[in-house]
This record gives sequence, C-alpha cells and structure tokens, in this order.
Amino acid sequence: MTVKALLKAKGGSGEVSTIRSDITIDAATRVLKEKRIGALVVCDDGRSIAGILSERDVVRGLAEHGAAVMQMPVASLMTSNVKTTNLSAKVDDVMSEMTQSRIRHLPVVHDGALSGLVSIGDVVKYRMKELESETSVLRDFIVGR
Repeated sequence: MTVKALLKAKGGSGEVSTIRSDITIDAATRVLKEKRIGALVVCDDGRSIAGILSERDVVRGLAEHGAAVMQMPVASLMTSNVKTTNLSAKVDDVMSEMTQSRIRHLPVVHDGALSGLVSIGDVVKYRMKELESETSVLRDFIVGR
C-alpha cells in the first residue's frame, strides 16, 4: 500500500493541522488539546514545512526552561530538520523510517507542498488490518474453503 492509498483510506478532509512559528507554545498546546492530536506541522506560508512541534518537544522544553517555555515561540522548540515522505512511498518504508528515526508523525509532501500527515496510529491501523486479512486467508485455507 502507498501513502496516497493510506491517506485516502484514512478518510476525513485530508487537512493537516498547522501553526506558524511565531505563535506561543501556550497557544500551540491549546491547539494540540482542542484537536486531540500529538503534533502540529509548522508552516508559515501555508505551503512549505518550517518544522514540526510535537508533544515531546513541549515536554523537553518544559524540562529545560520550566513554565517560561509557554511564552516562547514555537520556533524555539520545533524540530527543524523534518523527515518527510511522498505519496508514492510504501507504507512499509514509512513504518521503517518512523521506527529508525523514533518519530510518530511524518508529513507528506507533494509538488513541494505539504499534502498530508501520516501518524504512527495510521500505520498501526493499516498493519492490523493487513494482519487480520492474512489471518482470514490462512484460516480459510486450513479449513479448505
């Protein structure tokens, strides 16, 4: 399965939650809470990726700066060197990249612009469906259907 197919199967509007780099961490954490998500893609122009801000980044910032971190801009905590994928990438390759890089979110870029976001939850859901399908085929084979 490709990332394109995974995003299509995921459903929804395909909209990616983004935030500008000059917004405060306090405002960013409110967006994370309201949308019940674990990361925001930092995108100042609405097209290109400047970084990604995850819950982990916020926790690390709190450990390093204390409560003052809440008034700092997103740019001060975001991960700038963002790993990305594309629509034609295989989900197995995405899974491998997430595991090796120890990341939970992988922005999808198409024609130089942000076009989606794959989370570890999306990958796990895909893998579980794949395993259920394989189990069903094997069960049918054993029973002789």
